[in-house]
Amino acid sequence: MKLLGFYLKGHRKGIAVFFLFSLIFFVIFALYQLPLESVCYAILLCIFLGSCILLSDFLVFCRRHRRIQLLMEEITVTTEHLPQAVNLIEMDYQKLVRALFEHKVELADEKNRRYSELVEYYTVWVHQIKTPIAALRLMLQEKDLPEYRQMQEELQRIEQYVDMVLTYLRLDSDSTDYVIANCDLDEIIRQAVRKFAPQFIRRRLRLEYEPFSCRVLTDEKWLLFVVEQVLSNALKYTKKGSISIKLEEGKILCIQDTGIGIEPEDLPRIFEKGYTGYNGRSDKKASGIGLYLCRRICRNLGHEIWVESDGVSGTSVRLCLDRKKLEVE
Repeated sequence: MKLLGFYLKGHRKGIAVFFLFSLIFFVIFALYQLPLESVCYAILLCIFLGSCILLSDFLVFCRRHRRIQLLMEEITVTTEHLPQAVNLIEMDYQKLVRALFEHKVELADEKNRRYSELVEYYTVWVHQIKTPIAALRLMLQEKDLPEYRQMQEELQRIEQYVDMVLTYLRLDSDSTDYVIANCDLDEIIRQAVRKFAPQFIRRRLRLEYEPFSCRVLTDEKWLLFVVEQVLSNALKYTKKGSISIKLEEGKILCIQDTGIGIEPEDLPRIFEKGYTGYNGRSDKKASGIGLYLCRRICRNLGHEIWVESDGVSGTSVRLCLDRKKLEVE
């Protein structure tokens, strides 16, 4: 009925003209005092023929409407299947649609070209910047003094931010190198722990971790990035106490710290891009990108990540790694 209403509304002028002509014929016939039956018969015959034509045109309208609705799903890809124009106005509209489509394709190509150039530039930049970082690390390792160890930590943080830049750019790239396989979860965690071992030692934080002997279906490189980000946050906001890494039922990896925690009002927004929360603003070191990247990567890998904290007794970050539907490469 709604479609019929649209059709009648679009043809209201033609229908009004038809009834106007019928009224003119009725007046003329009445002036000539023709029999009323003849007048009514002529009018009814015109109404019948007009209704048949209108019904036939309405069925054509319905078919074209359904066809255009189906085209809405592929119009972003091609304009080859647009219905044949039946009048000049429709031809003009189709020319407009094709012009807009071609302009959109040109804009998309330009955007992809610039994006590729940007990723290529930052990829080269990351590799270039890592050379002086590695050189500085070697220079600092020559002297085992507290201030030098602290400088090594800051240098490690710089390298982590450099990797975050490249990860952020590669998330939406068509060439993102996800390699899904059965990976040893312990090996991934050990790599992350070795990276942050000097910070655990210098800050005298206790690490509670026992090997799991567990394999998960994931991408080792990208999951390692997530684990490193979570451990980095735990170390950043834990001044004393411990950080524990344990495996819960259902292949849920839990990384828990005894740090300052997260305010309850900040929890719903911690995965938003650029959101730092109360503690992040107080610390002046938060970028608001780390957890955002973690959630994006987990979604791409088919994992889940969530955070629990009461704002007082530390923070627990959990990653559900049980995703059997992923294909092993």
